[in-house]
Amino acid sequence: MREAQIGVFGGSGFYAFLENVEEVKVETPYGPPSDKVALANALGKTVAFLPRHARDHSIPPHRIPFRANLWAMKSLGVTRIISPSAAGSLQPHVQRGDFVVCDQFVDRTWGRGDTFFDGPVTAHIAAHDPYCPHLRRLAYEIGQAQGNRMHPKGTAVVIQGPRFSTRSESRWYTQMGWEVVNMTQYPEVILARELGVCYTNISLITDYDVGLADNPDIAPVEIDEVIRILNDNNDRVRRLILEIIARVPAERTECECAMAPSRARLE
Repeated sequence: MREAQIGVFGGSGFYAFLENVEEVKVETPYGPPSDKVALANALGKTVAFLPRHARDHSIPPHRIPFRANLWAMKSLGVTRIISPSAAGSLQPHVQRGDFVVCDQFVDRTWGRGDTFFDGPVTAHIAAHDPYCPHLRRLAYEIGQAQGNRMHPKGTAVVIQGPRFSTRSESRWYTQMGWEVVNMTQYPEVILARELGVCYTNISLITDYDVGLADNPDIAPVEIDEVIRILNDNNDRVRRLILEIIARVPAERTECECAMAPSRARLE
């Protein structure tokens, strides 16, 4: 099976990413991943692309086989993962069409397979800074240079889905100072960390969640509007990801993500 250096998880609306692909079926100890993995050469590197909801969007967020998806990427040799996703804004200064390069998350999910350490090996992964600092910095600098409105950091509250938030939930998230709301960043980022894979999320803001709860001038999220914003911005997302791929160095010398699993295990 061919190997890849960089993985991309496509979210809603990001399915058509690579051209001239070879599709491979990857088996994992956690069952099949969301779809076949598409492999292609891009800018001198082999890239693996996997639509997390499947290409026909048949898998809702709470049913995504996260462990299988991450295991598939690792088994192909991937050491870096770029994860674009649609997200809602929780703050007025985070506007539709903006990119947020998240640096923290708050987990509000349940029942998801969220660790590879189910025993007999025990590990406690450090999650104080869950996203790769080098990939985050690269994404922010490239996004700015391309003329995008970028936010260099932000906290994503990850909700279970598939429903959107109530007004009370959204009001709470906003009052806590969190910037974005999303349904898929957890446990993706932590599973990547458990495997020693660098991971960065790029959240494309498509809506204002519940209209920022108490603002009567901002309409709550509607799926039709989310799809419209996604379609209008797919080219910008693709340009950003391709430039990140081009500038990712061969060696991982600017972060310690690869060391995270060995530092977590109890021998």
